[in-house]
Amino acid sequence: MSEAMIVSAVRTPIGVAYKGTLRDTPAEELAALVVSEALARSGVSAESVDDVILAEALYGGGDTARHAALAAGLQHVPGQSVNRHCAGGLTAIGNAAASIKAGMDQAIIAGGVQSSSMAPQTGWREAGSSDYTVGLRPTFPHTGDADDDVTLTVGWNVAQEVGISREEMDAWALRSNQRAVAAIDAGTFDDEIVPVKVAQADGSVLEFAVDEQPRRATSADKLAGLKGLHPEIEGFSITAGNASGVNDAGSAVMVVSQEFAAEQGLTPLARIVAWAAIGVDPRLTGLAGVSVIPRVLERAGITVDDVDLWEINEAFASVPVAACRLLGIDEAKVNIHGSGCSLGHPVAASGARMVTTLVHELKRRGGGVAVAAMCAGGGQGGAVVIEVL
Repeated sequence: MSEAMIVSAVRTPIGVAYKGTLRDTPAEELAALVVSEALARSGVSAESVDDVILAEALYGGGDTARHAALAAGLQHVPGQSVNRHCAGGLTAIGNAAASIKAGMDQAIIAGGVQSSSMAPQTGWREAGSSDYTVGLRPTFPHTGDADDDVTLTVGWNVAQEVGISREEMDAWALRSNQRAVAAIDAGTFDDEIVPVKVAQADGSVLEFAVDEQPRRATSADKLAGLKGLHPEIEGFSITAGNASGVNDAGSAVMVVSQEFAAEQGLTPLARIVAWAAIGVDPRLTGLAGVSVIPRVLERAGITVDDVDLWEINEAFASVPVAACRLLGIDEAKVNIHGSGCSLGHPVAASGARMVTTLVHELKRRGGGVAVAAMCAGGGQGGAVVIEVL
């Protein structure tokens, strides 16, 4: 069986939704940019690409992956859009690896894209009437203790279940911001970011190249002073500070077979070792990002101690805190350059962004094993294990 190798990994800078630099940049443009750049950096010819697989969330309707393929000049490439909410980017990469390891394809561009700023407003007709309800169709049957409020099902319920305090979550969020700012100042993300050219109102063009959400001025006191997002719930500890932002971005990797890489003289950056997804009670959606880790480690044939770096998405700070506590993961190895609480969480793009950051960091370190893991709406989780030799 062939190995699935990553030969390029890119992302856009992450924008703040609705008021940030990418607020008027459609998802299709972000997707076309990262697909084109992943192709250009890979050394793979356009004619050799078999498919484009991109995650999308909060959309519905068109096929973003096919749109990106055409915009990148890949008319012969079909394009497949997948939706596993936050974990969609990891699923796209896993699907690409599966097809390559099965011998069905030799080169696939996989990733995800999110424009929360320009997500369409949808609705559906109520049965037995001509009235329409505005919103998204549900991912799971809503009950009294589980609905679409992720501050509850991801943030608060996990903190309550595991016994995580407000102080622990705020401390994690503060460190996340400090790490993200340090990485930006050191130019750590420069190799993975493809700048976005953004037209301005005066006709000029701005080159957007730096993540704009990390809060340089935040502090323990400022975080402690933020109000809980549900003041009607006594002791509610989830705030805007220890939760992820709402964001815009795109990310993509080129995945090829080991044999194709050798034939074409390509230099692999990483090997995709294993991938997994899981489902849990939607009431405890955040714990899916924890529960999926033992599954993917088992598939990879490794243990927690074998992992050099982790990206555990900070949809809420309670998730990585819970993972470290329950699985015995060393916090010093987790989200070393920031995550959702600092860099932001561009939903469908986050998984590929995490893998991209891990690929480049392991390359700088001369090799190692890394895991990207995250929870996803509706009680889902996804994870990918990579190795850089």
